[in-house]
Amino acid sequence: MTAKPDLWLIPGAIFDGTRLCPGAAIGIAGTRSLTIGTPPKDAPIRRIKGTLTPGFLDLQVNGGGDALLNNDQSPQALHTMAAAHRRFGTVGILPTVITDAPEVLTRAVEATLAAHNEPQPDRSLLGLHIEGPHLSVPRRGTHAAEYIRPFDATTLAHVQRLRAAGIFVKITVAPESTTPQDVARLASLGAVVSIGHSDTTAEAARALLDAGATCFTHLFNAMSPMLNRAPGVTGACINSTAYAGIICDGIHVADEMVGLAIRARPLPGRMFLVSDAMCTVGGSDHMRLYGQDIWLKDGRLVNAEGSLAGAHVTMAEGLRRLITVVGTPPDTALDMAVSAPARVLNRPDLATPEARDLADLLLLDADWRVIASLADALSTQPA
Repeated sequence: MTAKPDLWLIPGAIFDGTRLCPGAAIGIAGTRSLTIGTPPKDAPIRRIKGTLTPGFLDLQVNGGGDALLNNDQSPQALHTMAAAHRRFGTVGILPTVITDAPEVLTRAVEATLAAHNEPQPDRSLLGLHIEGPHLSVPRRGTHAAEYIRPFDATTLAHVQRLRAAGIFVKITVAPESTTPQDVARLASLGAVVSIGHSDTTAEAARALLDAGATCFTHLFNAMSPMLNRAPGVTGACINSTAYAGIICDGIHVADEMVGLAIRARPLPGRMFLVSDAMCTVGGSDHMRLYGQDIWLKDGRLVNAEGSLAGAHVTMAEGLRRLITVVGTPPDTALDMAVSAPARVLNRPDLATPEARDLADLLLLDADWRVIASLADALSTQPA
């Protein structure tokens, strides 16, 4: 039997997954949203301040709440990370394990499988992002050089196990260490293959796209630059129809370059926002990675070599910066934080405010800051 609304809610606007709809109404039944529509005559109606949107989806999260996946490969660490980011409006994360010793990747896979098989799986955990170890040494960034290695049967077996369990997998590789045949095998398993941490040519990047890669990892960062006679991986990405993640914190990429890339893509809807967040988000101001102390200073996490060691930013902060600093239209920015990552995940249910738990919906104020989850807002804002 189809549920009927107990209440029709009218916020300032609703982001329906495609566009902002001012004055639209959505039906509510208990702790769930129903459909966007027109309230029947004499139906109970409540107006509420703010813009209603599905919660953010972050496809690159290294840590949160002082839990870093490379340091703690356990289901509890995954739950801690998800809870830390949910506090800031991110309702779904793709935990990311970066280049490390082989046993670290093995344990991260085991933790992901264990969390997936829990009696009540955490809906905030969207799968696993394997970022490395099959990368380029010159463009490794904070990834430890001693663990970078060519693509191997072990990694393929990890992906096979995860995909057999129905778990989403995104894997970042570089053409220097991964062949088109490797990419084709990964893509045939249903993994999303992303190109990143590469110092190669545009032609080599396009060879992986032709083999089945469909994504690029943190555009502009850790990839060969775009020059007048050498497009590099950056140029190959911008000119392609593949999806591309980008960090918008004013540190990793200049705001002007973020805006340029969004405008330059040949197809709309192929850019998505990521945080690349470390465990300092929702945690303390320092961490350890590869046995080194890394401190947060002026919004930056930098290792002993001077390389950026991930980011200290939330999706909420990135979204607001896209709109208020970069000048991205709000519909486009919300697509980058919600709908585009949902498309990468092949999860259209996460891109709509309809048929959702109210805790997974957000209210944003006029300055595009998160007010609260809809569940919390309804319990605290006056009726």
